[in-house]
Amino acid sequence: MILDENRLFPANGEARSVAARLYQTVRDLPLISPHGHTDPRWFAFNEPFPNPTALLIQPDHYIFRMLYSQGVSLESLGIPQLDGAEKADPQEVWRIFAKNYYLFRGTPTRLWLDYALENQFGLKKRLSPENADEYYEIIAKKIQAPDFRPRALFDKFNIEVLSTTDTPLDTLEYHKAIRESGWKGRIIPAFRPDSVIDAEYAGFIGNIEKLGQITGEDIGTYNGYLNALRNRRAFFKSMGCTSTDHGHLTAMTADLDPETAASLYGRILSGRSVPQEQEIFQAQMLTEMAGMSVEDGLTMQLHPGSVRNHNRLLYDKFGRDKGADMPSPTEYTRNLRPLLNKYGNDPRLTFILFTLDETSYSRELAPLAGHYPALKLGPPWWFHDSPEGMKRFREQVTETAGFYNTVGFNDDTRAFLSIPARHDVARRIDCAFLGRLVAEHRLDEDEAFEVVLDLTVNLVRKAYKL
Repeated sequence: MILDENRLFPANGEARSVAARLYQTVRDLPLISPHGHTDPRWFAFNEPFPNPTALLIQPDHYIFRMLYSQGVSLESLGIPQLDGAEKADPQEVWRIFAKNYYLFRGTPTRLWLDYALENQFGLKKRLSPENADEYYEIIAKKIQAPDFRPRALFDKFNIEVLSTTDTPLDTLEYHKAIRESGWKGRIIPAFRPDSVIDAEYAGFIGNIEKLGQITGEDIGTYNGYLNALRNRRAFFKSMGCTSTDHGHLTAMTADLDPETAASLYGRILSGRSVPQEQEIFQAQMLTEMAGMSVEDGLTMQLHPGSVRNHNRLLYDKFGRDKGADMPSPTEYTRNLRPLLNKYGNDPRLTFILFTLDETSYSRELAPLAGHYPALKLGPPWWFHDSPEGMKRFREQVTETAGFYNTVGFNDDTRAFLSIPARHDVARRIDCAFLGRLVAEHRLDEDEAFEVVLDLTVNLVRKAYKL
């Protein structure tokens, strides 16, 4: 077998035994995915995945980012180009992947891939150039079977709910098709308004104009613009949405008076604003979004600290989200103060914070979440969605914020088959952490069994109103 049953548990001793016992109680619990980027079209049409490469490699920026760093071109991997250039042969892409599989040694990607190969396809030897063609043919045949259609996998994985991420301009037609199909799987949208809030977003002015057309609101005025966003939030909520998501570069918030905010919006809409004005506008809109969450009950998520599209060459050729986003230092205590002063004490708001800057956990994020009733900490995200990242998170956060100011796990993935693998890693790491606390007599074992259940399903259901 590729996978050891006790992987990620403490190496030996009582902590290992406790971790194994804890894991048995949560290993088969439902998967709850409140934030991710899977394609709702998969579940609307329920068609077979086209080939192993399209399923496992091309949607996963963790994979092609690593390969690109070692000189493998995205063109050779068949990553879709903006100009629609000819795609690579999928089996040849798979061979390139197998030849370079060693690059993933020690990474969480390797854990996820090995899990998928063994648990979904029954392949129990490490992928290599020698077995690449054999594995490709086995996978290609299996994914054509009815039990490997997207809806069947959703049920097989025991997914309770899966959230996509969608812009305010999205018609949510695929979510509507899922609803009308009679299938019982719960696929819900999340409201991601970056495209009509971030003035640097491609097509920003056109996006706002389209927002006005969709809603019938006068987006020429600030109040009309805010009402248009309320309109779309209400539509998303009618389609099952329970959360919003915001991907700003910083955690800056502002609380401008209405006249100043309206004047700033006019500058933004004119297309003549400067970067400082654009940053303040985004800061103001985070506070406005928090106010709207108080009104409509949608859980609010903030994912700051990513310098998007760092590699201009890749962005120009392949577009957004092609693995060239980079972490940046992020300040929270001062930046969040305007929003938290206005809404942080309101029990109607649930505001979940993520970070790519681990140095902020013990210094800022845990103390903030350990005080403000509205504030919760999201799990390790993106570059830190890893065994070590999860361990560091628990170690740095728990002493100040405890377990109950966190919100469980989310997989944040475009790669469908990685979902059960990612949840399995998170569950094992939480069991390992709790096992150590029990072995060190810092937590009673009966309490650990309660906590691991909360970390696995109860906290995420509560935070995302699921």
